Amino acid sequence: MKFVDYVTISVKSGRGGPGSAHFRRAKYEPSGGPDGGDGGAGGSVSLVGDPSLYTLLDLRYNRHHKAESGQPGQGAQKSGKSGTDILIRVPLGTVAKDGETDEVLGEITEEGQEIMLAKGGLGGRGNVHFKSATRQSPQYAQPGTEGEEREVTLELKLLADVGLVGFPNAGKSTLVSSLSAAKPKIADYPFTTLEPSLGMVYLGDWRSFVIADIPGLIEGASDGKGLGIRFLKHVERNAVLLFCIPAEEEKPGEAYSTLLAELEAFSPHLLDKPRMVALTKMDIVGPELAPEWVAQARTRFPEDIEVLPVSAVAQTGLGPLKEALWKRIEKDREEA
Repeated sequence: MKFVDYVTISVKSGRGGPGSAHFRRAKYEPSGGPDGGDGGAGGSVSLVGDPSLYTLLDLRYNRHHKAESGQPGQGAQKSGKSGTDILIRVPLGTVAKDGETDEVLGEITEEGQEIMLAKGGLGGRGNVHFKSATRQSPQYAQPGTEGEEREVTLELKLLADVGLVGFPNAGKSTLVSSLSAAKPKIADYPFTTLEPSLGMVYLGDWRSFVIADIPGLIEGASDGKGLGIRFLKHVERNAVLLFCIPAEEEKPGEAYSTLLAELEAFSPHLLDKPRMVALTKMDIVGPELAPEWVAQARTRFPEDIEVLPVSAVAQTGLGPLKEALWKRIEKDREEA
């Protein structure tokens, strides 16, 4: 499935049905009073959260959404049928903005949550409502009101507990595939991951969390270089950031600082998120040199940053990494 995280759609709600200017006519009541019913309300257009969706792909090919108009009122005070509402299903983490003003209309974060994009027009009142002591036979009824029409921009920001941050070929995709059942594309060339992928990590005892493989960053990503800010926005929604620094990196401390600087340049509040470091590709170092190498590498990072060595290929260090991530996630959930 192709990952689509940005799309603009056109929505239009239905017009309200006109009221009826009808008069009661019966065999023994040829000049009965007004009995016109109300027009039906126009259908509305809303977003609704669906956790089974992970992309806005369907909306790329279905951009126009028009709800039904309400039906006219009828005699005998019968109301017209209301137009059917349209519910546009979107993934959790979808932000809706007005296409012209860029005003945020809302964001979908929970299953079943709804955001109204265009409210249906009101049905007009029938002439029965306008009868009075001085107006016994009102000849008119209200027309229905127009519906709303607007362009709406939808932007998806992934909802994941852990977001992986690192340069291209830092071993993020391999790590995700080892921790979860996700199958991201893996190859030995830059920007293998061209779109984010989610994986569910299970620890047993009913414990689980969602991990997101974010495409690799390069220096200047916050200015649009490489894959740029297109994917930096997904990091905003992660509870914990896991920096992946490969064992082949000659200056791990500087690599970490560069990644941190790109996040700060994009959004300073990202520095408030809990951070951990995974030293990936430890199979390159070998089991004999690993303890000494890790001890030396840990001195290159701030003392308050937890550093864990892992090898997705050799399947080492994965258990401790999952437990450490779970502790951070649990703490974040408690604070939230």
